[in-house]
Amino acid sequence: MSQRFRLFPNSPTSHDLFDHDNIRRQWRIGGPVITSAIILICVIMWAVEIITRFIAPNLLGTILGYGMFTSALAAHMPWTFITSMFLHEPGIFHILFNMLTLWAIGPVLERLLGHWRFLGFYLLSGLGGDMALLLWARLLPGGSGWTMSTYGASGALFGLFAAIFVAYKRMGLDMTSMIVWLAINFMMPFIAPGIAWQAHVGGFVIGGLYAWLMIAGLPAMRSKNLTVRAWTYGVVLFAIVVGVSVWCLIPTLG
Repeated sequence: MSQRFRLFPNSPTSHDLFDHDNIRRQWRIGGPVITSAIILICVIMWAVEIITRFIAPNLLGTILGYGMFTSALAAHMPWTFITSMFLHEPGIFHILFNMLTLWAIGPVLERLLGHWRFLGFYLLSGLGGDMALLLWARLLPGGSGWTMSTYGASGALFGLFAAIFVAYKRMGLDMTSMIVWLAINFMMPFIAPGIAWQAHVGGFVIGGLYAWLMIAGLPAMRSKNLTVRAWTYGVVLFAIVVGVSVWCLIPTLG
């Protein structure tokens, strides 16, 4: 029987994404259900941006204005801490690179962590990227950092990179290709201006710290099951991210 050619043979088909029985089966076996959902949301939002770019530019401006993360407006638009993770520049390379990266590493971590823990890890890493942007704005002399506006999944993705890095190092695996890949990604903001490297650093630090705590962590917590460790460390790191962000935003609350 002949088979149809597929550029990415292991990627989900439209039937895989929308068939309820398949979704339930993938959920039971630890398949990339959350990863696929994040990709689907990002692609849908990107498609909306592309369409409105041509037929309703003002609407596109509204979507980006109310969805992207702007340091100076974050205190008055707190939802942008989350919405900015699911928006991308209305071109092809930003969304393509990020979604291919997510599909490369997301399923591995989703299987290791479990669906909801993976989602929490992803969102926490993204919030870490936002926190880093606020720290840059608060500490940079002259206040120019407050005008920075960003969107994209990069902060969350760098958190996933950090988790893979920590896990592979813990298992004693060859890290050469990972180090090269990370170096290329960290160099991208210097090659292509306009990329928010601060979000990359923040996501990487929070994601890496969370992964290290989950794998090694405090001796008293090592005997606890994965769910207890995930909740304990996750809540603590979330509180730190919120606390630092609130401190950074104090000048904008007046």
